[in-house]
Amino acid sequence: MAGQVSDYSTRDIADLLGVEPEAVRRYASTAELDPDRDKGDRYSLSFQDMVLIRTAIELASAGVPHQRVHQSLRRLREQLPTGRPLAAVRISTDGAELIVQDGNTVWSPESGQVILGLATPSQQTRVTSLDRRRAKAVERQSSEMSAEEWYELGCVLIERLPEQALQAFRSAVGLNPNHAEAHVNAGFVLQSRHENEQAEAAYRLALEADSSCAIAAYNLGVVLEDQRRPEEALSAYALALEADPDMPDAHFNLSRLSEEMGDRATALQHLRAYSRLLRAPRAT
Repeated sequence: MAGQVSDYSTRDIADLLGVEPEAVRRYASTAELDPDRDKGDRYSLSFQDMVLIRTAIELASAGVPHQRVHQSLRRLREQLPTGRPLAAVRISTDGAELIVQDGNTVWSPESGQVILGLATPSQQTRVTSLDRRRAKAVERQSSEMSAEEWYELGCVLIERLPEQALQAFRSAVGLNPNHAEAHVNAGFVLQSRHENEQAEAAYRLALEADSSCAIAAYNLGVVLEDQRRPEEALSAYALALEADPDMPDAHFNLSRLSEEMGDRATALQHLRAYSRLLRAPRAT
């Protein structure tokens, strides 16, 4: 992989992640890494190794047993397509369950089953819930519905009936082309169907409607990466951070892409920001 360099020492990674060197060695074993060794028989780890060690540390900090972390990472390696690195996906917990997210696909590495209803358009996107009675009433009065009502109906349908949700979001933007959230959610449905060119267009329309829509810029970056356009993806993630400097995933993806392109200084800058945001207490 271009820009991949294996010369982070155990101490380098320990300092960056805020743990003891012995913990780095232990977690390197947990993550099933096969690190290089220098002439002094010391670990020489890559950026991807560092991301995996960070993942193992986060899982352990969340109370996941060591053996379970080890088994999940091993199974995940087997489940990912050939050439897809573990560091390219996100691993987290939902209660007692380990969850992997790769783009808009979410699954359990332990069971291998896809999980529905977790890959939402974004925590930053306002998703309005309607009760069933109101949704039915809206459907009966579709000719009189406003753009906002179409958007709300789409939000109700997006998990159960994504095709109908897409039509609702398109109706919303037909009435109000500047409805950024409807463009974003339409893009999300298209992206989940791997219709990346149409999803890209939807996210760009969202940004035309609202240039400060961080999730539109972030999702655009993901779609551009899926289309193997990393330089454009970098710009999209940077735009997302201009709108929301505290978006961890944008920092993470910028860090990963920068490392792949050989820009280690930028990669470390964003990795530090990502780690800082994960350690920061969450507002309640």
